[in-house]
Amino acid sequence: MTDAVAEVPEEPVKSKKKPLIIGLVLALVGAGGGYFAVSSGLLPFGGEPAHGDTAAPAEHHAEAPEPLGDVGFVPLETVVISLTSAAHVRHLKLTAQLEVENAYKADVETLLPRVLDVMNSYLRALDASDFADPAALTRVRSQLLRRIQIVTGAGRVRDLLIMDFLLN
Repeated sequence: MTDAVAEVPEEPVKSKKKPLIIGLVLALVGAGGGYFAVSSGLLPFGGEPAHGDTAAPAEHHAEAPEPLGDVGFVPLETVVISLTSAAHVRHLKLTAQLEVENAYKADVETLLPRVLDVMNSYLRALDASDFADPAALTRVRSQLLRRIQIVTGAGRVRDLLIMDFLLN
């Protein structure tokens, strides 16, 4: 027997990096073309309008704000509530204003004792641990607004604006 080893001709190895490089180049060319199309105004979203485009769409210009209408504010007395917890007593200080239409301002001012009663009743039912959540102020505000809207009647109070919210 012979120790001869037959040599098998090797097939040329195809470069595995070639498709990757081609894909990368095409992606860069596509990104550059997309940026140019948007920034030059060829596409309707973003950038300046094209040079031949004399009638620019309305969304490119700042719209005038809507008039506020007949808005008035009714200040509420500062409410101080004692909140109990297992460890100690904490105090909540709340100052707010009601956003109302001027046509209903006198009606809402007449109902302020009921509004303050509803606020005190709701806030006294809360525990100090209810304010541990970061969204507590939003929840309390929405609950108070809903109760105030029920007391004052539909459509009279637009919003409850919290001026001061202190828990110590």
